[in-house]
Amino acid sequence: MRKPITAFCVLMVASMVARSQALPSQPPLTQQQTYMVVRVSSSDPTGRNADARPVAPGSTYTVLDADGPAMISHIWFTIADDEPYNLKRIVLRIYWDNETSPSVEAPIGDFFGLGLGEYHAWQSQYLSVGSIKALNCFFPMPFAKHARITVTNQGKQPIDSLYFNIDYQKYSHPLPENTIYFHAQYRQAQPNPGWTNKWTSNGDPLANDKVNLDGKDNYVWMTAVGHGQYVGVTMSVLQNQNGWWGEGDDMFFVDGAKLPSIAGTGSEDYFLGAWDFGGKPFSYQLYGAPVVGKELAGSRSSVYRFHLDSPIPFAQSFKATIEHGHANARSDNYYSVAYWYQAEPHAAFPALPPVEDRIPRLQAVGGPGSAIVPALQK
Repeated sequence: MRKPITAFCVLMVASMVARSQALPSQPPLTQQQTYMVVRVSSSDPTGRNADARPVAPGSTYTVLDADGPAMISHIWFTIADDEPYNLKRIVLRIYWDNETSPSVEAPIGDFFGLGLGEYHAWQSQYLSVGSIKALNCFFPMPFAKHARITVTNQGKQPIDSLYFNIDYQKYSHPLPENTIYFHAQYRQAQPNPGWTNKWTSNGDPLANDKVNLDGKDNYVWMTAVGHGQYVGVTMSVLQNQNGWWGEGDDMFFVDGAKLPSIAGTGSEDYFLGAWDFGGKPFSYQLYGAPVVGKELAGSRSSVYRFHLDSPIPFAQSFKATIEHGHANARSDNYYSVAYWYQAEPHAAFPALPPVEDRIPRLQAVGGPGSAIVPALQK
């Protein structure tokens, strides 16, 4: 007896077809490639050694303005800027096919996983910070008509030297019709307002017995309207309270679902660690916690997870969230960038917070350890 074709089957077939027609993110080395490699960089056009660009306060510099069809294969930046927290003050934006609303918008440090506004070395398959302040991105970014990448200095001091290399593959043929575009969205909560500050420890029944089945008041990594697939997130946490910040569960809502389509068991579990990360940093191709702080107010942590093994597809809409503490009891600061691919046009992003509000600052929220926050703020 022939079984009926379900929506899930249709989606799976469409996904397989799309995968078979998609542009390769890593071209086979044993097959002759026919694209033309183009690099746009900050190199000195006179042949001298002034291989960087200054960017005045309040100004925007366009680092790429290119026609398609093509695919960006690599982005590299390094920045000389003496202003404190310049990684939070410099904004990276990417626009596809002459759109007016950016598909990528984030403080440049957050885009490269440096959500605390300070440099630390880490590595993954598609994002890494290596050597001394070397920012690298290998996410494949196809575009049919046009790509524009800008860097805006929202600081009060000039960027003395902006170095960049943007490598892309120029094609003589159109992109596949089903090509979806790279997106990245910044979010923050300073703080995430917990529903109580009366808990005393991670095992406190006041927090542990609270029920959160529908993700109400979760921290939101991203929302999207249209069809596409979620591929991951980088996130940083500044603790305003003592204890382990990672009791919160990840929850994903696919195509308007009221209850989570995918639900996790704890923050460190989503980032593929365990047991509070053992208090030790680690960094792998698809997941890691390159910064792991002590379980005290004032501590800082950074984590990441990429679903490159199995991107999460959506046909109509998508929302990616995580609890801040079990059932959202904690009130720590979160800073994140979510990464996904989708068909254009995309829904408008939330407005970036004012630049001074993006600087990580401890908040007096009550609860365990919060009494020492005023002293730490000095």
